Amino acid sequence: MSEFSTLAQLGEQLAATKKKREHRALIGAYLKTLPAEEIALAARLLIGRVFSESDPRTLNLSGSAVERVLGQIAGALDWNALGGAADFGDAVEKWLTLRKHAPQGRRLQLPEVFRAYAAMAEDMGAGSRERKDELVRGLLARATPREAKYIVKHLVKEMRVGASEGTLLDAIADASGLPGATIRRANQVSGDVGEVARVALQEGARGVEPLCVALRVGVPLKPMLAQGAVDVPDTFAKMRGAFALEFKFDGARVQIHKRGDEVRLFSRQLSDLTASLPEIADAARREIHAHDAILEGEVIALTDAGKPRPFQDVMRRFGREREIEQARREIPVKLYLFDTLFVDGASLLDTPNAVRWEKLQAVRGALECAERIVPRDVAAGEAFLRRARQAGHEGLMAKSLASPYTPGERGKHWLKIKPVITLDLVVVAADWGYGRRTGWLSNVHLAARDAETGKLLEVGKTFKGLTDPEFKALTEKLLADKISEQRGTVWVKPSVVVEVAFNNVQRSARYPGGVALRLARISGFRPDKSADDIETIQRLRELM
Repeated sequence: MSEFSTLAQLGEQLAATKKKREHRALIGAYLKTLPAEEIALAARLLIGRVFSESDPRTLNLSGSAVERVLGQIAGALDWNALGGAADFGDAVEKWLTLRKHAPQGRRLQLPEVFRAYAAMAEDMGAGSRERKDELVRGLLARATPREAKYIVKHLVKEMRVGASEGTLLDAIADASGLPGATIRRANQVSGDVGEVARVALQEGARGVEPLCVALRVGVPLKPMLAQGAVDVPDTFAKMRGAFALEFKFDGARVQIHKRGDEVRLFSRQLSDLTASLPEIADAARREIHAHDAILEGEVIALTDAGKPRPFQDVMRRFGREREIEQARREIPVKLYLFDTLFVDGASLLDTPNAVRWEKLQAVRGALECAERIVPRDVAAGEAFLRRARQAGHEGLMAKSLASPYTPGERGKHWLKIKPVITLDLVVVAADWGYGRRTGWLSNVHLAARDAETGKLLEVGKTFKGLTDPEFKALTEKLLADKISEQRGTVWVKPSVVVEVAFNNVQRSARYPGGVALRLARISGFRPDKSADDIETIQRLRELM
């Protein structure tokens, strides 16, 4: 077994340079030193991911829980004595060093650290908090200050070493000698960068090529993503060749997997939703005319009159495991299909969108599809957008008829058209309110992701858009995810994704990304998304 200290040391080396070529070389060299059974877990941990994306397990540990255990080992963390810490992990390293913490027992091995993480994720029910505390205590007690830094980074999901999933994939390609496009495709289809790393380094092309095409019913793949378009004329200017327009729903995306009478539903984050949406699963089981199939669609919530309800309402159904029948009565939902990825042994990923749409019509039975046209001109597109808005939907999707399905990629083959400019960003901090908002965290710090480094960069703050009950609920959530607090600002794990509407993007020397949002307001929460799904700083720069 390899020592955990080698992974921590690699993290330091990655953080010390911004050169992507060096990152790739360092990661590739490290992965090649590992035993075969450790490659997958090490690859994931390098980018702060404990389990594969399709694995439902989660550590579910807050920064306050880690700080509680740390206090038992080295005394209560005194932020004022640290002289400035980059993040929670850095603060823990500084504090343990200041307190002259000496590791106890055997040196930590990488597999046993992972096993402790897995035990935390799997421990639920009465007494789980105490047992999880004991697992964290056991790791931190045996860790050096440097190792503790990276354990905490994993626990609170805050790596900040400059290595993104893209960098990791490039490193795997370099180390295995396989084309980068092949490695990326294998990751998109399999949804497990760790397994891709293991297979590429151990089996080469012979092992990786099946991962690129072997869609498996029951194993979700990353959804294809869309870029934004300002309006219908902008869409016509950006699209190359013929394209379709579809209603864009204010709902939640689902991936439907059917094998015989077994149906499973997955969210865009690859979580299993089957138990939460039994009526959707039943309809898919009854109507889909194929033994094996993977289809995609959108689930929306409906009013008694059959009109769309806000996105937040449908999310009250997602992930729910209790009182399902009551939830079905209170929040009826409806499915609209829009794509076909796999039917009876045949992958359709490389098939043009137009052909996939025809296949969808052949297998969907009585299930409804998103309303769709192939517009002849801008006027037809504008009229279709008005119809979508009048029906209560948020806009349109434009899809190239010739485009393949590219899992996990945000390409120009799909564009989303909304009347208002909105972006999905993540909350990284919040300031304590005053006046009527005293006692609440109100002014939230918003961040976008740097596509080159994977780092989260602040792009503005806002206290607008939320109701008092929403501020109260958000305060409770952020305090549960607290990492640190300094001078009235609470820094949190980047777990709350919000949809932000704004006037425009302007240049700003105040923020490290060089841009800031003007007149930003929160228009909704996106619990179906993670910090990996938010908009990039590069996209914001394009909007200036």
